[in-house]
Amino acid sequence: MSWIEVTYHLRGSPEDAQARARAIAVEQSIEMPPEAVDDPFVLGEILGRVVAVEPKGSGLHAIRILLSAATVGDDTGQLLNMLFGNSSLHDDLTLADVALPPDLRTAFGDGPQFGLDGLRQRVGATGRALTCSALKPQGLPPEELARLAEAFALGGIDYVKDDHGLATQAYSPFPQRVSACAAAVRRATTRTGHPTRYVPSLSGNLDAVREQLRILAQEGLDTAMVAPAILGLANVQRLRRDYPDIALLAHPSLAGAARIDPACLTRLWRLAGIDAVIFPNHGGRFGYSAETCQRIAQAALAPEPGLAAIAPVPAGGMSVARVPEMLDFYGRDVMLLIGGNLLAEGDRLSEATAAFVATVHQHSQAQALAQTHA
Repeated sequence: MSWIEVTYHLRGSPEDAQARARAIAVEQSIEMPPEAVDDPFVLGEILGRVVAVEPKGSGLHAIRILLSAATVGDDTGQLLNMLFGNSSLHDDLTLADVALPPDLRTAFGDGPQFGLDGLRQRVGATGRALTCSALKPQGLPPEELARLAEAFALGGIDYVKDDHGLATQAYSPFPQRVSACAAAVRRATTRTGHPTRYVPSLSGNLDAVREQLRILAQEGLDTAMVAPAILGLANVQRLRRDYPDIALLAHPSLAGAARIDPACLTRLWRLAGIDAVIFPNHGGRFGYSAETCQRIAQAALAPEPGLAAIAPVPAGGMSVARVPEMLDFYGRDVMLLIGGNLLAEGDRLSEATAAFVATVHQHSQAQALAQTHA
């Protein structure tokens, strides 16, 4: 029998930590008093085991527990349930880290289909950072969003995605929006010669998403964005298996950072088949620290047997002025997402995008040269 090693962070007194650890091990496994169980298999192979309770200072304790991999099967949704289902209801507990046994990793499939290398290949970006932007604001009709998409593509952007709030609203129905934006990007790429990818946002139930993917195929699109915390990780896993030609970017909507560590979540999304993970960069609109962002990038890129590295995508109120700093922080293995700062340029959107792209290319080249001579 194989085991999943799970690390939780608990806020509380040292006196309570050991008892709470035992309670969590029970809650995330058999969910009833162990003394009321007389089945030897359940007690020996299913009941969770406390490995360690270690103080981390400031009232925080790291609790390591072994949970039976047999309770999961090959379902990433069930994995989340067994890792943190009922225990997520405790407001003093967070899910900090997960180590999966090899047999369970294998059961989940092959992970990302494309990853960072595949995303680079699609746009001819050998060894450099990728560029990305977003279509905003909500409320614009398809033809206006298409105008923005074309301007981004004329500026040479690698990927231009829907804003995550774009779904199937009356002012911008999915079929009309995707058709208009895809056509606009195709027009631009015939002029620039650069294979910009348009990335629609998928939303709704699984039947709706499948219909949206049919439209993507009809338009010749090969990249899409999902919000795994909304769509469901098991559904993301299914899409990865059923649509092997579609690269998937993950948006962090509803994922938060208060209950599940963002780096841990990145590893789980990578396992389910995500090819790039968007997250709020430090110093932007959100409160992630530089240390948290570094750990997210490491979770996306760290060598994992059988799993392709995926693109970390720092975003959230970024500006072109910060590009050199961001590339110095993350290196070239990154996709930089700048939206509002470019859109604020109005009629100069293509020129501003071209400046963003040029800055990324030049800084990436300088980094590569410095690495060669190091």
